[in-house]
This record gives sequence, C-alpha cells and structure tokens, in this order.
Amino acid sequence: MCQFYYPNVTILLRLLLVFLACSMVPYGVAETKTETPTLKQVLEKPDANAVLKKTDAEVKPQLATEAPPAPPAKKKIPVKVGPDDEYDRGVPRTSIVAYMLAVKENDFERAAQYLDLRRLPRGYSKKDGPELARQLSVVLDRKLWIEFDILSIEPKGHKEDGLASYLDLIGQVQAGEKKHDILLQRVPRGDGVYIWKFSSKTVRKIPALYAAHGYGAIGERLSKIFPSNTFLGLELWQWIFLLLILLAVTVAVFPFVRVSSWLIRRRQTPMSFAVARFINGPFYVLLVIIILRNYFDVIHPSLEAKAIFKAGTIAIIIVTWVVLRLVDIFRDYWVEYLKQNDREHAVVLIKPATTALNIFVVVIAFLVWLDNIGFSITTVIAGLGIGGIAIALATQKSIEHFIGALTLYLAAPIRVGDFCRVGETFGVVEEIGLRSTNLRTLDQTIITIPNGDLVGMPIENYTGRERFRFYPKISLRVDTSPDQIRFILLELQKLLHAHPKIAESPIRARFTGFGSYSLDIEIHSYVETDDFADYLAVKEDLNLRIMDIIQTAGTEIAIPARIEYQDTAHQLNQADIDKVEAQVEQWRSQGQLSNTLPKQQADEIKNTIPYETDK
Repeated sequence: MCQFYYPNVTILLRLLLVFLACSMVPYGVAETKTETPTLKQVLEKPDANAVLKKTDAEVKPQLATEAPPAPPAKKKIPVKVGPDDEYDRGVPRTSIVAYMLAVKENDFERAAQYLDLRRLPRGYSKKDGPELARQLSVVLDRKLWIEFDILSIEPKGHKEDGLASYLDLIGQVQAGEKKHDILLQRVPRGDGVYIWKFSSKTVRKIPALYAAHGYGAIGERLSKIFPSNTFLGLELWQWIFLLLILLAVTVAVFPFVRVSSWLIRRRQTPMSFAVARFINGPFYVLLVIIILRNYFDVIHPSLEAKAIFKAGTIAIIIVTWVVLRLVDIFRDYWVEYLKQNDREHAVVLIKPATTALNIFVVVIAFLVWLDNIGFSITTVIAGLGIGGIAIALATQKSIEHFIGALTLYLAAPIRVGDFCRVGETFGVVEEIGLRSTNLRTLDQTIITIPNGDLVGMPIENYTGRERFRFYPKISLRVDTSPDQIRFILLELQKLLHAHPKIAESPIRARFTGFGSYSLDIEIHSYVETDDFADYLAVKEDLNLRIMDIIQTAGTEIAIPARIEYQDTAHQLNQADIDKVEAQVEQWRSQGQLSNTLPKQQADEIKNTIPYETDK
C-alpha cells in the first residue's frame, strides 16, 4: 500500500510548484510600469470632502496675508480672503479634490470646469469638455495614484519644483515608451482672478492617453450600457465581466481536474483518495484563482481595485488552505509509513509536529498579507524575534524535554512495554510522553524520568535482545583429576550441542584456570529465546544436567572455604573416579581424546535431549 503514496505526493507537489510559479507572472507589460498603491494607502486615503474642509482651514490664513489692503472707509467693509471660486480652484490641492468629487458624482459638466480648454486637440471643441473630463478621470483612475498631502496648498503652487512658476506636476502616466506629465496650470479666470486647472498641454494629451489606458472597445460599450456605480474600485460592468471570466475559467479547468483526480483515484489506496479529494477541492480553487489573476487586467481595473487585488487576501487564504491540506496529506502518509515499519509508537509525535507546522504556515501567510497591504514587516519580524528569544529562554527545559522525546521516538532505544535498565533502575516502560517517560519498577512503583535527562542516561533494553547468554562459571574441587576435567568438558559440550534450546554457535566449555580454592571451567553459549521466564526454565534444566555430569565424573562443586583433609573426612567416590579414568584412557587409546567435540559427533547428538517444552 505504501509504495503508491510517494508518486502521488510527488506529482501533486510538481503541479503545485508549476502553478505557483505561474501565479508570480505580472498582470501585463503596461502594468509593470505603473506603481500600484497598497491596500493600506487605499484605506488610509482621506475622504475628498474632508480634505476640502481641512485645506480651507489651512489655506485661508495664508490667502489673507496675500490679499490687497482694504481701502480706508468710514464703515467696516469685509475683507475678501483670496480668490473666491465656486469650484474650489484657488490652490492645486482643492482643485484636484473638487475635480475628483465631481467625477465621483458623474457630474462631468462640472468636471470640465477644471480643464483648461483654450487650446484643444484637433477635432475637439469646448462642448467636448465633459467627455474629455470623463476620459481623463478613467486614465487617472487606472494609472495615477494621487496623494492629496503632497499637493500644494499655496496659491502660487510649489515654488522650487524646477517647473515654471505657473505649473505644478501632479504625476506621470506611461503611454508606450514615453512618460507624459500630468500638470496643473495657474490660469486667469474671466474676471482676472488666477485659479488652477489641468493645463492645456495635459488636455491635448487626453485622447492619446485614453486610447492607451481606456476601457477598450468592449469596455467602452459596456460602460455606457450599465450604471457607473462602483464597488471596491470596479464598475458594475467590470464586475459582470470578471464573473464571466471566472465562470469560463472554472468550466475550462474542470475537465483537467476531474481527469487528474480520476487517474490518481484508480490506485485504490487511502492516500490516492486523499490526494484526489485535495485536487478536487483546494487545488481546483487555487488553479482557478491563478488563471483568473493573469486575466485580471482584461477588465481594465482601477488602481484601487488593483491595490485590493494585489493584497492577495483571497489568494493567500486559498494558498494557506492548500498548504494546510498538504500538511494533512503528509501527516497521513507518515502515520501509515510508521505503522507499516513497526514504529507505531512514533505516531504520537506527528500531531504536535503538524500542529506546529500549521501554526508556522498561518503566521507566514499573515506576514505575507501584511507586507502585501503595505505594512513594513521588518518591525513585526524584529518583534517576533525578540519575543521568540524570550519564549525560548522561558521554555528552555520544556524544549529540551520535547527534543528528548523526539530522540526517543525516532531513534527508538526503548518502546512502551519494554523491560529495561535505565541507570540503576529496572522496570517496564509504560508511557513515553512529550515531557517525560514512566517506568514501572520491579517493586510495582512508577518512576518518572524527564526525557531530556533520559536520553543522556545509559539504557539497557532487555526486551530488544533476540536470545539470552548462558555463561556459568563452574568451580570444581582442587583434588579433581585432569581426566575427570577432560571427561566433564566433553560431556558439557555434548550437553550443549544436544540441547534443543541452545544456539548452534557459539558453544564453548573450557578449563580456564586455577582459583584459590577451585579448578574453574567456563561455559559460553546462548539460549534461543527472547522470553525471560522461558530463559530461566532452560537455565534451570541446564544447571541440573551439569550437576549430573559433575556427579557422574566423581567430583563436586568447590566450596569457598578452607578444608582440612583427614582420614575421617569425606572421601571422593573412588569407584566413580576409576570408572571415569578408565573411560578417558579408552578415548586416549582410540585416539578420540580431545578438548573439542568432533563436529560429526556434535551433529549426531544435536537436539537429542528431550525437553519439556517439546512435549
């Protein structure tokens, strides 16, 4: 089952990376040359009416200082403050703001009052002023973001901007390979009072700018059919057009998604079903959004709409959804992988790991969104860094214990149910938690060891061994004869080779030396069992049989005490000694005497000893 998981996930990742790369494609060549405002700038842009009121409060004191002195009179005559203009064209800022208010209210007759119509393009007359005002509003709406605060509130405009004293630069609009200045010009009103209007030079460029950045043939027709009400920077016809594109993309992508999910589902594995659901759900939505993004400029959106779209709120939510679903898929994959590799105990780590990863993904998505809408995330990241250090210091021990748990689960020196020795403590592992491990001791008490300390302690896992070592040391009486020892050595080897519970190799029984009160023989072999109780039973059987061999040889186990041999003391059975020596002499005369049992004889007697577990 597991062998199908990896290809599914690999295909999924490749598709996701391809389409995420496509999502980075800009809206178009012209779009890359336009500085789109951020959502933060759009939200912080003040209301036009509020700007007018605030500007009036700032401008009137300055205009009063420039007003001519009032003639002497017997009666008090009110002093006129600056150019009194019904269209608020006294300073550059109010002129621009008032023009935008007129456009917002679709009052293009009034909006035409802010254009200098003295030198119009060929083929245009003053009666075309409202249409030129509308075309200019479309160009500015799509290609020039105007910050009200940088516009001059001086009656004579900016004085040190490198332009003529009667001109103020509002911004620049790219058309083809050339940038065109959008200028305000201080012009005389009919009564000789100077006011600010869009310069005649700018007005002459309006048709060309509109041809480059207008709504296009289809948009021009639709804009005249549907009401010009706007929502989130888009007119009604643009919303309808966008929904039609969305519908077309959804229908076009549907067969690809369905076929892909069907091919993957054919594998008939739990992971293939999960991947198919992922493709039919979040991946499908993400694919539609990516394609829609690349066709967004077809509807000729305004800068405000682009700023909202550039924030990528919906896209970030969908991408986050996709990544979180991918995390779930990989979580299921690793859970199944660990179970199939007999490491089910490590599954407990998957949940906290995926939770931490999900939190990390959401935090990164939030930071990307903040950066997209115009906030500087440097301060946020610096704050998170300082906070992270503080949290790390405060949770140092907890992190140490968690890493210890991670080591225990991944390296798996012990598992739940294992009998082991930790330091000087013997016990059965009952629980391996994220902070500590519980051992039930031989006294049936529970000892809790922090994981950070446990990984640094010597651990001996008895459950993990495949067999038990049988290595007794036999101490014989010092008056045991060499032939008796030879007889015992061979009989011990026969016993080990013949016993069904002793491993075939290694098997050794050697006379190793002289003790202070004994002659020592050592045995080295392994009992073929991993059950401790079974090992004790086999060990008991072997010990009893060894005692029979020693008794048959006519000797005894040495007693660690000082013994004086007197005539009345216990004497060894001389008949048994003579019998053993005669047997050894026979082996010697036949050339069969050796300290190692011949392999042929070992094979002949293998597993010939009856043992109770075989019954």
